Amino acid sequence: MELALIVLSVAFGGAAGLLVPRPAYRLAVEASQRWRSHCPRGHAITGWGNGWVGLGRCTATGSPVDDGGKQPKGSPCRYGRRLVVAPAISALACALLTAVVGMRPESVVCMMVTPFGVLLGLIDAAVHRLPDVLTLPVAGGTVALLGIVALLPGHHGSWATAAGGSIVLAALYFVMFLINPSGMGLGDVKLALSVGALLGWYGWPTLFLGTLVAFCLAALYGVGLMILRRATRRSAIAFGPFMLLGALAGVAFGAWTT
Repeated sequence: MELALIVLSVAFGGAAGLLVPRPAYRLAVEASQRWRSHCPRGHAITGWGNGWVGLGRCTATGSPVDDGGKQPKGSPCRYGRRLVVAPAISALACALLTAVVGMRPESVVCMMVTPFGVLLGLIDAAVHRLPDVLTLPVAGGTVALLGIVALLPGHHGSWATAAGGSIVLAALYFVMFLINPSGMGLGDVKLALSVGALLGWYGWPTLFLGTLVAFCLAALYGVGLMILRRATRRSAIAFGPFMLLGALAGVAFGAWTT
């Protein structure tokens, strides 16, 4: 039964991940720019949900704009490597979470949040931005869904510490933003609302561990870039992906030890 559940979670994660590249491409713009409405070759993005829902490609094969020869003429327009990366990451994360969380009600919340986490991570890695259109609804949805889960039998967590963790972690990140705005963005503060809720669900030690993992991974990454001479001590890095990795590690540890 457990193996079947993991297989189903991998299928769900992979399928949901297939829908990530399109919004990741559309939302990966600078703060002063509008969301992308055309594919890399200049075709208007259309389809379900005003073009937001669909695979990371369009069926048009013409080339109204110069794409620098990145894609062969006559081939479908594709939105970069996210087409493969997003489903793989989503499927792996869902498999890990299912393996440690199991049949508990909160596993449903983890599965629903994972594709959005992958989406946010890809956008932040690309343009160092975490759009409010994603971070705020995901935060509200996470806290609300955990509140529903807390009413169901068989859960292994606390909604009170989840809500508290959301507020505390966001407050911590906000203080760091005030101290060093160039090193911590408001997008990170808003992402902390959902990350804090997920980690806080399993208690304050899990919240501390997930946060510590995020900072350690970011530090290792920064040091690695400096060793390779691809960055300096003042170079900015996207912190969102490390927050999400810390959340994944923390939730997995919390579920395993609870």
